[in-house]
Order: sequence, then C-alpha cells, then structure tokens
Amino acid sequence: MKDNILYLDNHILIAVKKGDLLTQPTDNTNKSLQEECKAFLKEKFNKKGNVFLHPIHRLDKPVSGMVLFARTSKALSRLQKMTREKKVHKEYIALVEGKLEKKKAKLQHFLIKKDYRAIVEEKTQKDAKEAILDFEVVLFHKNTTLIKVILQTGRYHQIRAQFSHIGHPIVGDGKYKSKKNQNTICLHHFKLAFTHPVTKEKMVFTHCPAWALAIQPHLCQTNDQMK
Repeated sequence: MKDNILYLDNHILIAVKKGDLLTQPTDNTNKSLQEECKAFLKEKFNKKGNVFLHPIHRLDKPVSGMVLFARTSKALSRLQKMTREKKVHKEYIALVEGKLEKKKAKLQHFLIKKDYRAIVEEKTQKDAKEAILDFEVVLFHKNTTLIKVILQTGRYHQIRAQFSHIGHPIVGDGKYKSKKNQNTICLHHFKLAFTHPVTKEKMVFTHCPAWALAIQPHLCQTNDQMK
C-alpha cells in the first residue's frame, strides 16, 4: 500500500487506486481503497481506534487512478465546497477503440442510470441528466486513440457511456460494447490540481498508468500545465 500513497500530511491523503478495486466498501465487501488506506494509517501512526478518512471523489471499480481523501472534518468540508465550486481540477487519460475524427471536441448528451449502466437518452426523457466533457487526442495508436478527458459534469459512468455512444468505447470496457472485456479498463485519473484546504498551497499531481506509458512514454512529463 505504501507505494500507492502519492502524498500524505495531517489533513489530506492522495492514493492511487488500481483497477478492479472499489473506492469505498459496500454492504457486500470491505475490500476497497479507503479501507486499505485506513489500515496503512493505523499501522503508520499506531492508531488504536477508528481512522477518519473520506474520499472527495470516487472512481468506478474498473477505473484506476488518483483518489483524494480528507483526513479531518475541516479538510473534508473545505474540499467538498471546492468541488461544488469546480475548483478541484481532474483530468483523465483513456484509450478508446477506433480513430476519433476530431482531435479536440466537446461531447454533450443526456444520461439515465438504469440497471447499473448509464444510457444516453433524449433531453425530454424523465430523469435524464446533462453530461458534458471535453477531450483532446494525445496520439493515434494502431486501431485505438489515446485521449485526455476533462469532465464538465460528474455523471454516473459518464466517460464510459459517452464514448461508447459515439462508437468509440474504452478499451476493455465490455459493459459498454468494447471488443475486449477486462476487469480493469483503459481509463485512469491521471492529473489532479487543487488548493490545499488548510495551507492554501497550490497542489498539482500526475500519475500515469503502465498501459498509457507503453504508448506514450513521456505522457506525464510533457503534459501542459493546468489551465
């Protein structure tokens, strides 16, 4: 677990979640990144009681990448406020099937959550919620496209559903019509920027998955600064 901790102080913790692992425990299983991080903190600081640790955002089980946790109630409330005000910047890297026609574009759809899936529907459909994201092509690789994605809204399975809808599902995401069906899909939260909730320091982190580095070895080193 120690190798998956990118940053730790008295107020926050940033850890890398591997694919096929829940962000938080459920009624059916305790196995999750949150519980692994709690166990790490208990051992590191020799804590006897409960450990306060809450994720500021979550990743789908098959998705990998960085997760930001609050270690105090003060940090939690301030980071939640920043998130509501869209002051926590998150960027994803994904490998999608096929060659995207546009190198940079916005996707805008309306999604409905049904049977543990996100389905694109008409705007007029009851319970349909607007889903917007921006993407930019990093490079074309064989019959796939490596892209950067920035969410403008945070809908259930949004990236997975929207790219599947336009005919470019994420590699490995059999649930959303990928030719492959893997427990870990090629979608990773790889860039995170926010203001520290207590020190007010500007924090920027990157983490690139092995599958992306195999395609673009300098991915994390050559990314533009956050805008």
